[in-house]
Amino acid sequence: MSPRPKRAGYRYRVEVCFLPDQYPLYAQDMGIVVVIDILRATSAMVTAFAHGVERIIPVASVEEARAYIGRAGYIAAAERNGEIVEGFDYGNSPLAYQDASVRGSTVVMTTTNGTRTIDLAKGARKLVIGSFLNLTALSQWLAEQDDNILLLCAGWRGKFNLEDSTFAGAVMDRLLQTGKFGLEEDSSIAARYLFMAAKENFMGILKAAPRRRRIEQLKLLADAKYCLTSDVTDVIPILEDGALVPMRSATLVP
Repeated sequence: MSPRPKRAGYRYRVEVCFLPDQYPLYAQDMGIVVVIDILRATSAMVTAFAHGVERIIPVASVEEARAYIGRAGYIAAAERNGEIVEGFDYGNSPLAYQDASVRGSTVVMTTTNGTRTIDLAKGARKLVIGSFLNLTALSQWLAEQDDNILLLCAGWRGKFNLEDSTFAGAVMDRLLQTGKFGLEEDSSIAARYLFMAAKENFMGILKAAPRRRRIEQLKLLADAKYCLTSDVTDVIPILEDGALVPMRSATLVP
């Protein structure tokens, strides 16, 4: 992609889209899309690859995922409204994918927000998965790319949420510091300010969020704390031929 001329001297844009349904408003000229669903889909995906999963196939419906229950080499995973769908052993808890038994498998996953967002953006030139767990690796890889970048938040059931937007601000802050990237959207500025307010204590995001009560009711606090932990791995999932596969940041691989 040939970058558009910029008054401020930067070469490429990095922008934040807070809601999946607003994606068409931001998609033009965006070559790389980063899908973000901190609690919990993209955190689970990153964790699964860090523990040896070979592929993740995101699907839209529970029925599509259900077809893989019991198939050798596959893990069928389905989550709706924060809970594992009846009949499935896996949902979108990242802690569930830390078990050695997942190594070498293909996960077929459907979630309330994350897989829907992936489906919306699957036509992007490159689609990668972001979480606090791979924050530094992802940010470094993005900084090396010569393209416009869209940080696409999955939100919660079509609405804005704090954790996705704060993470987008964290990536935004790192990319702006390179001088290679600039922004033009108010949402991008807002995301950066959210990150600046929360950067000393990401758990403060959870304490401030009204959804904390539901997280506690569903006994997901351990999941949430893990999802807000930075730099657990350098794995970066990327979408290829309809499936996510692991990519590692060249700057971090030994």
